[in-house]
Amino acid sequence: MIKNLVSSMLAWNRSQKSFFIILFDSLIVVFASWLAFVLFKEILEKPELYSGFFFLIGPILAIPCFILFDLHKSVIRFISFMEIWGIVKATIIYSLLWAFFTTFLVNSFLPISFHFVHALLVLLLVASSRMIGIWIFTDSFSASNVIIYGAGSAGIQLATALRYSREMTPIAFVDEDKSLQGNYLNGLSVFSPSRLERLISKKKVNEVLIAIPSARKAKLQDILSKIEGFPVKVRILPGVAELAQGKVSVSDLKVIDVTDLLGREITKPNEDLLQKNIYGKNVLVSGAGGSIGSELCRQVIKAEPSILVLYEISEYALYKIEKELSKSSPQTEVKPILGNVIDKKRMLEVCTTFDIDTIYHAAAYKHVPMVELNTLQSLQNNIFGTLNCVEVAIESEVETFVLISTDKAVRPTNIMGATKRFAELILQSLAQRQISSQSKTNTRIAIVRFGNVLDSSGSAVPLFREQIEKGGPITVTDPEVIRYFMSIPEAAELVIQAGAMGEGGEIFVLDMGDPVKILDLAKRMVRLSGLEVRDNSNPEGDIEIVFTGLRDGEKLYEELLIGDNVSSTEHKGIMQASEEYLEWEKVEGLLEQLRASIEKRDHELAVNILINNIVGLKLNTGINDLIYLSNTKK
Repeated sequence: MIKNLVSSMLAWNRSQKSFFIILFDSLIVVFASWLAFVLFKEILEKPELYSGFFFLIGPILAIPCFILFDLHKSVIRFISFMEIWGIVKATIIYSLLWAFFTTFLVNSFLPISFHFVHALLVLLLVASSRMIGIWIFTDSFSASNVIIYGAGSAGIQLATALRYSREMTPIAFVDEDKSLQGNYLNGLSVFSPSRLERLISKKKVNEVLIAIPSARKAKLQDILSKIEGFPVKVRILPGVAELAQGKVSVSDLKVIDVTDLLGREITKPNEDLLQKNIYGKNVLVSGAGGSIGSELCRQVIKAEPSILVLYEISEYALYKIEKELSKSSPQTEVKPILGNVIDKKRMLEVCTTFDIDTIYHAAAYKHVPMVELNTLQSLQNNIFGTLNCVEVAIESEVETFVLISTDKAVRPTNIMGATKRFAELILQSLAQRQISSQSKTNTRIAIVRFGNVLDSSGSAVPLFREQIEKGGPITVTDPEVIRYFMSIPEAAELVIQAGAMGEGGEIFVLDMGDPVKILDLAKRMVRLSGLEVRDNSNPEGDIEIVFTGLRDGEKLYEELLIGDNVSSTEHKGIMQASEEYLEWEKVEGLLEQLRASIEKRDHELAVNILINNIVGLKLNTGINDLIYLSNTKK
């Protein structure tokens, strides 16, 4: 009933709320006057003189004073020290006026103590009414109790912001600083992290908010390990750089990201390498609308190229990235080009028209199961599309050509990996041919190889997030499968820096950190969403994990190097691999064979060419995709 009454009051318009406050304050003033007379009845000479008219004069004098300081306009839920100070000033002025008028009316002085008590009663009752209003209009509507982990300045600012929130109520701070534990900050107790479990259970806490923006990844990992065992959702304030301007607000909070779970410390970029191939140059990104391609475009445009050409086959993807970049960096010319890397004439036309200096070739079919079912088309795109791009780069005298490769190119077990390794072989052989011929117009060719990126299209992380939001189950291929992970922005930034170090045909390998067990990643994502994994030991859990088995061509684990011959570079996050390659004449002959097999639609021949010429390749494929797909429909 009370909740319904409060809800209806919140729905009033501003005039109705102001009238209610004025009326309520009038009653408070009358009550304060009456109470003062009751308290001083024994010492007043003629108490009968101080009757009805005295109770009427109080509101007549008080309301103008209160209106003068806008007490009726204050939003009770969001009241602050300034509003309380306004109440103090309004009460002082009212009390002085009341003392003057009462003395004039009865022609005798009331005791000074009477006026003091009367003023104090008005102040306490008016201020108390606001405090009660804060309690009613906030606590009654809080969706969840939260604990703030971190009692520093960011945590205190967050607690202040949350007092004005109807979604969350802060009930305590948790901090590892023993000098803070046991104290009160901003009205909240500070506890040790060891008290987390008891607090969560006793106070029915729904969320833990981590408010330590200066924490390094390793520290954040330690904090998450202390929290993830409890059935609470975890959110976090972003880093210091993101909070450099303004105060902390509730909107700054974000759900724990998978990058936070990995605990990777991102290496500070080398600005010279970031700008070497981009600043003031004309840059083209193929596959500009894809996960990697679009992030490359975002990173490239920060380095201020003269022109950025977006080369993309998907009209919608091209529209999205062009619109985003044109809005974020209007000073840079952004050229959206619809084109297919298989179309060599189109690629040459674009490179010569815009006098391209640097190409980042990200266009490829990358989804392993999809490539398995569309073998010849994938060969055409990933192998001959790359060949077209690099030949156009050399012909149009592009300064730098960078291929985005993958860890699946190392001892591949699928068509996608095989096509990417063959693309690497093409670039290695062409680079060596340029070096051998000592051409004066050499295009610097570099290959950058890395593993999975978080939140890329078709990857596990966005799938898990979607499955958790729908209540499960989460699908994991195998309980033992492990993968390397890196955020898309970090990968794109390292690709640009690695490409700037290339001299001719090098394979650069990004430091992916430690591999991650996919099953453990899924479990952590469930727990940090405030849910529990449902399994044999916890049949009442929220989200079940189902194992679907490895898909065609998938490995239990991925590798980044074919051999052991690897060296460091000037960037500690980038290694250089020295790997075997084929002479251009050999590669050229294989390309002719592959081209013939594609024209004949001979899947088996095409796959056998790959098997016989790529080190470590083990395929259980070679199916005619259309025949296979047609048979699965029957």
